[in-house]
Amino acid sequence: MSQTFLLPEFETEEREKPVNVSSVPQRSPFRYPGGKTWLVPLFRRWMISLPSEPAVLVEPFAGGGIISLTAAFEQLADRVVMVELDEQISAVWKTILGGDADWLGKRILAFDLTLESAKAEFAKPTKSQRELAFQTILKNRTAHGGILAEGAGVLKHGENGKGIHSRWYPQTISKRITNIGHVAHRIEFKHGDAFEELERFRNDRNAVFFIDPPYTAGGKSAGSRLYTHSEVDHERLFSLCEKLRGDFLMTYDNAEEVQGLATRHGFETKPVAMKNTHHAEMNELLIGRNLDWVEDGGVFREEPVPYKVNLPAKKPQLRKTKGMK
Repeated sequence: MSQTFLLPEFETEEREKPVNVSSVPQRSPFRYPGGKTWLVPLFRRWMISLPSEPAVLVEPFAGGGIISLTAAFEQLADRVVMVELDEQISAVWKTILGGDADWLGKRILAFDLTLESAKAEFAKPTKSQRELAFQTILKNRTAHGGILAEGAGVLKHGENGKGIHSRWYPQTISKRITNIGHVAHRIEFKHGDAFEELERFRNDRNAVFFIDPPYTAGGKSAGSRLYTHSEVDHERLFSLCEKLRGDFLMTYDNAEEVQGLATRHGFETKPVAMKNTHHAEMNELLIGRNLDWVEDGGVFREEPVPYKVNLPAKKPQLRKTKGMK
């Protein structure tokens, strides 16, 4: 038996909030290109629409991990499996989920950020996984758009003239990392190939899948610019999704080629409005077997959901009544 422990919500980065989701807790330590914070209310709705609580949620292209973290904190699945191929991002998740969350949080708080100190840190060879994790968070938070791929430059002017400090909120980032450590027992992280993990859970009817690959279908170049590993066999991915025993939800760029793939494999599609980090309105595409649970309008206006962490329940103490000594 367990009790629920509520962790308070922390300060959020106003410029990063997607449209109509100011109530969504900012849980990821990453400022990640293509992040799915805007999708969290729809993700909750999908999970609640399922006939029973899934035994496991698998996210084969984890990236910044907001969907996996939402499932873990809000107990939307018994356990969560995050998969990521990128070595830098994997180092962060391995460090946080492998017992070094406190170390990483303290390392972030202790770092005196300047343009010179950041460049000096990036020039250092990393000798351990947790050192690579710190360097990755630092790079993610000081690079243009949070881009980790080769060629991304360091912020010079940034937001409101803050320069390299524009996205460096050490206390907030440290708290997020520490909080993730509290739910680490509910998350399994795999540094590896998305297709291998999809195959591993393919016949598990109690598994569900949130699939958000790099957007390179239809000749899109954004994925190759933003991510170190951007090559995805989209036809193979759709074919594999058709064979999954459990339910799945995919998100894609709303491109004609993607619509065609979905139609050929018998999937439903629904465009949803969102805002990118530049506040430009655009449509992304939801793909699944049945999207009847998606409602038009009002989906993103939800009350904030607190962090929930299972802690061992305390033994109840007997209360004395009249006549008892």
